[in-house]
Amino acid sequence: MKEANSVLSSYSTTVFEVMSRLALEHDAINLGQGFPDEDGPEDLRRVAAEALITGPNQYPPMMGLPVLRQAVASHDKRFYGLNLDWKTEVMVTSGATEALADCLLGLIEPGDEVIVLEPYYDCYLPLIKRAGGIPKVVRMSPPDWKLPLEELEEAFTQDTKLIMINSPMNPVGKVFSWDELESLAEMCLRYDAFAVCDEVYEHLVFGGQKHYPLLTLPGMRDRTVRIGSAGKSFALTGWKVGYICAAPEVLAPIAKAHQFNTFTTAPHLQKAVAEGLAKDRAYFDGLIKELQGKRDYLSKELADMGFRVLPCEGTFFITVDFSGLYRGTDEAFCRHITTEAKVAAVPISVFYEMEGPTKMARFCFSKKMSVLEEAVRRLKVLFS
Repeated sequence: MKEANSVLSSYSTTVFEVMSRLALEHDAINLGQGFPDEDGPEDLRRVAAEALITGPNQYPPMMGLPVLRQAVASHDKRFYGLNLDWKTEVMVTSGATEALADCLLGLIEPGDEVIVLEPYYDCYLPLIKRAGGIPKVVRMSPPDWKLPLEELEEAFTQDTKLIMINSPMNPVGKVFSWDELESLAEMCLRYDAFAVCDEVYEHLVFGGQKHYPLLTLPGMRDRTVRIGSAGKSFALTGWKVGYICAAPEVLAPIAKAHQFNTFTTAPHLQKAVAEGLAKDRAYFDGLIKELQGKRDYLSKELADMGFRVLPCEGTFFITVDFSGLYRGTDEAFCRHITTEAKVAAVPISVFYEMEGPTKMARFCFSKKMSVLEEAVRRLKVLFS
């Protein structure tokens, strides 16, 4: 039998699936995979349920329902001052991962260089390579994960087609500052490169900080793709509803990739997400307050146990250095706490191309407070 595609076949099962299976096997609390353990707003779920019954349930428009595309444009105007034409600059996708794949398939040619900031979300490199791109990885370093400008300057060349930016950043909770984004914008303009911005955690920024879309910076309007997700903003990760905002000439080739990929997204879910994006600021402020409280609780408890807790400016995740408590690697540590304490985490090294840190792990705090408290109790028993 002929071999399958060599790029994707070279990757093992995602670490999130591996650790989730291990958590199930050992009846462990899963603080590894990044999803809430409570469903999102009931009013949105009722909108979706009603729309499923009343229909229509046939193919919606390829670009997405007008009501959702209008809601995305209105949302971005309200929060970021962007003036988007919903007809030509907004497209709905089946989750942010599909959006990323569409961007890479639509914008790069085989042999184009794509800059990736490391640590990176695990799907980035496989998608780049499958699209024929050549990843140029630029490493960011703990504990503050500052943008390494000299290394970034070296990575940009005349062959650079685009840079992928994730802010707020999974797995380490980094939020890019305005100054850092200005530096990124300057390099994109100088080298005539696109920027694909994964902003799915845009509403999960803590400590009074602000999320700035790169799309809003001078000169970046015509070369930046902004990706959002209902899953993170409304705790509805299973719905897989994402959206892309970009200038018409940038969105057009991305839409062609979408056309031959998923083509469209469930209409009843689109209707509900449109309602969600229209929610007032009180909802989003409440989401931040709740998650920031959980972040603070888990950070303090882990620090009291002897973990070195790194700063978390956004997302669902805390990164810790466990070297003072455990001698093995991060993968061994995560398996150890899953089997012995019945609490699952994810090793940080899996977010690196090669030779990443081996003494760090990621914990997800987007869980019920009672679940976090029980996880803390179990870890305290193990490390007491």
